[in-house]
Amino acid sequence: MKLLHLLPVGEVDASLLEDLRAAIPRRLHVSCEILPIALDPAPAYHAERQQYHSSEILGRMQTLVHPHAWRLLAVADVDLYIPILKYVFGEAQMGGPCAVISSYRLRQEFYGLDQDDALLGQRLLKESVHELGHTLDLRHCQDYRCAMASSHAVEWIDLRESTLCEACRSQAESKAAMVGKRG
Repeated sequence: MKLLHLLPVGEVDASLLEDLRAAIPRRLHVSCEILPIALDPAPAYHAERQQYHSSEILGRMQTLVHPHAWRLLAVADVDLYIPILKYVFGEAQMGGPCAVISSYRLRQEFYGLDQDDALLGQRLLKESVHELGHTLDLRHCQDYRCAMASSHAVEWIDLRESTLCEACRSQAESKAAMVGKRG
């Protein structure tokens, strides 16, 4: 079975990582392990924006990709951005081994609302499946319910499912079969 490594970035609540470790295999049919190390987000911090550049985190993850792992998913609790956007919930290498997500803007408290751990867990799972879909070279889907639907606001994440639509699932399976034939 394919192995997904979860990599904490800085201080991440262990229960969030454990919940993802248990939930992701039910969606993507992979085994999942939490790495015993953490990546320091400080080198990706940009004081002028008071945010962390997600592409820089992805770049630093490269050396941590285990040769026997299917993918490496970093989980952070810092505010992420890329230069052309005010913020991102996550980022992935299209067709590559690494993706990063953050719980920072997925928390209800960020919007001045009461803490909701169940909703946070759902959002993290949806973002995980979404970013891992990008590592499979999947683009954004027009079906708003698909995990691969674009989301520029947290409310759009809430509309999505944590699974791929039939078209995206078929595309991911055919790409996985092609990789299997080459390997």
